[in-house]
Amino acid sequence: MSATPSATSLAPVRYSRPAIILHWLVFLLVAVALFAIEIRGPRGSDSRAFWTGIHMWAGVSVLCVTAVRLVWRLVHGVPAAEQGGGLLTVTARAVHWLFYIVLLAQPLLGILMINFGGNPVRLMGTGIAITIVGANSDARGVVHDIHVFMGNALFYLIALHALAALWHQYVRKDGTLRKML
Repeated sequence: MSATPSATSLAPVRYSRPAIILHWLVFLLVAVALFAIEIRGPRGSDSRAFWTGIHMWAGVSVLCVTAVRLVWRLVHGVPAAEQGGGLLTVTARAVHWLFYIVLLAQPLLGILMINFGGNPVRLMGTGIAITIVGANSDARGVVHDIHVFMGNALFYLIALHALAALWHQYVRKDGTLRKML
């Protein structure tokens, strides 16, 4: 009688090359989006129009790449958690799913915010204009506040994620960080 391998033993040892590329591409796009919105300049300026355009491009790209990354994850799986994780494993999984939720919701909220303001999201340099909903000034204010809050919360989520990776690498020395490099 042969033993059936467990689900854990079938899990990859490290993330696949496409998963790694998608991870770091999302990181880069989020960094560009956050940078662009922070330095965009005063209202009505050419600088503000340019950097807002970069922010919108980066945001829509985050939405698309995150969707591809999520599908890749669901189809191909993820490496097994390190042994002895317990609560750490549950927390790590929760934070990863929270990232997916935020990285999908945040660009959608941005699109809704612009649309509720009565404008399509225009991707500069193209004829692409995204409209999901019509104008609604009351909804715009609420969605704007949520978009700003989630953008600020994303800074903390990224910091927590980075600190956890460094803690795994230098304190636990369990190989977790190497799975994504």
